Amino acid sequence: MEAIWIYQFRLIVIGDSTVGKSCLLRRFTEGRFTDVSDPTVGVDFFARLVEIEPGKRIKLQLWDTAGQERFRSITRSYYRNSVGGLLVFDLTNRRSFQHLKNWLDEARMHMQPFQTVFMLVGHKCDLGHLRQVTREEAEKMALVFGMKYIETSAKDGLNVEESFTILTRDIYELLKKGEISIKEDWEGVKSGFVPNVVHSSEEAVKPRRMCHC
Repeated sequence: MEAIWIYQFRLIVIGDSTVGKSCLLRRFTEGRFTDVSDPTVGVDFFARLVEIEPGKRIKLQLWDTAGQERFRSITRSYYRNSVGGLLVFDLTNRRSFQHLKNWLDEARMHMQPFQTVFMLVGHKCDLGHLRQVTREEAEKMALVFGMKYIETSAKDGLNVEESFTILTRDIYELLKKGEISIKEDWEGVKSGFVPNVVHSSEEAVKPRRMCHC
């Protein structure tokens, strides 16, 4: 039976080139890691279902953006129709940490006026001996940005699942509160499909009684 999803969230993964965005997405969606990964050209697409509560699944459309400047005009067009995403830097590359504000400012500028949710991700935490950014620095940056912080390793699989799941739950909670809503001219959040049931966005989050005939 095809998995049922109550909402679709469109998320974008941004940050400098070589910070490991594609590796994070492949680990999350395909459960695999490759030491050598070709640079993303423009934008790549991934998808996966996340069960945030028993029987309640969210379909994630995940857009992997190129970090190189020459592709920025392409990736900018994907910002507006996203409800949020991961802001990624490489813990072993201080320059990627220093560029975070530029990435976030650009994203928020193109995503206005919609409410968005981002999570700050310090990637490659398995390379602790090469670390150039402390956890304290990163947590302080996350506080300034108004977002949560997590450290991940696509190689070891550490916190990869958690980073996407926490972000998805945070968006879902804002949706239930009405701080994020479905809009006809916006692809960031879309209502899902439940067989033989026509529902509004509010009804989708209500528990349903099922008949086990």
